Amino acid sequence: MSVKVTEKAAKEVQRFITEGDYEENAVLRISVAGGGCSGFNYGLNIASDFDETKDNSTMQHGVKVVVDKKSDLFLDGTTVDYYDGIEQRGFQFHNPNAKKTCGCGNSFST
Repeated sequence: MSVKVTEKAAKEVQRFITEGDYEENAVLRISVAGGGCSGFNYGLNIASDFDETKDNSTMQHGVKVVVDKKSDLFLDGTTVDYYDGIEQRGFQFHNPNAKKTCGCGNSFST
């Protein structure tokens, strides 16, 4: 899998898992789906489902990160970071494959 999660993003995911009502085997699922103003939307969810035949997984900074094999093609080299500033707060995707992104940064095209 070629998606990297920064330590800051992993700590925020761990906080969500700890404070939420998630199962002990919760994972961070990163995906891509058709839609949005630029063609594809990023997906970021806490999940408990994982299928070794359909998903790739790695442990990153104490968080199990899962990406389905189809999404992995679009996310090759992507870094997921967490930004906590005055003007905004949230997860950010830095995808070198994105040729065009929308203003909000939640969708892209290749």
